Amino acid sequence: MKKFVVAFLLGISLTPAVGFDLDSFFKQSDTFFKKYVQNGKVAYKTINSQFSEIESLYKTIGEADLSAASDTEAKAFYINAYNLIVIYQVSKYYPLKSPLDQSGFFDKVKHTVAGTSMTLNFLEIKKLILAYKDPRIHFALACAAVSCPPLADFAYMPGQLDQQLDTRTKLALNDPVWLKVRPDQKKVQLSKIFEWYHKDFVMGGESSVLEFINKYRTKNIPTSYAIAYYEYDWSLNER
Repeated sequence: MKKFVVAFLLGISLTPAVGFDLDSFFKQSDTFFKKYVQNGKVAYKTINSQFSEIESLYKTIGEADLSAASDTEAKAFYINAYNLIVIYQVSKYYPLKSPLDQSGFFDKVKHTVAGTSMTLNFLEIKKLILAYKDPRIHFALACAAVSCPPLADFAYMPGQLDQQLDTRTKLALNDPVWLKVRPDQKKVQLSKIFEWYHKDFVMGGESSVLEFINKYRTKNIPTSYAIAYYEYDWSLNER
């Protein structure tokens, strides 16, 4: 009888765990963004006071199993994971005036993402930009700063991902505050994102950053315009 009980218990412990539910993660993330994000601003103070909500999503990101995920599912997962981890980290150490107030916010502090320990920079560059070679991702990731592309008030979904990335890219590149066109000076002032990640915006064979930008503009910027980069505002994108 003892042998039977031991064998039975061992059988239970060796039973494979139920597969990770990606759909549930996307739905929960969508609910979270809709609740706490408005016009690109985040209610960090409220999230901090109800910390278990973001903490649960953060834990889910760490436990995620992407072994059976499609490329599109993994891509959407990593984009949402990045944005949620940024919010988690700001909320955990709130109040902050800027994400840079926490040492190593992007390049030293590590997080578990789908079972692997990594920094936010690693997640952005290795898991997203280099993996998918899609510069539109830069307009989906929000770094908790005013000068970042505005954070969406929804989660990125595998079935809508291409459309969502197009929409967010067009939104940023047609925003006169985020991209400042000066016809009287024949000049355009760009976010430093285009300077820092210049190679990403010409990886598709574009001759210049402006050629990439014009693909998403309702009104093209003449390629003869001089390019300058305005100062990046690292103030917290707080609602």
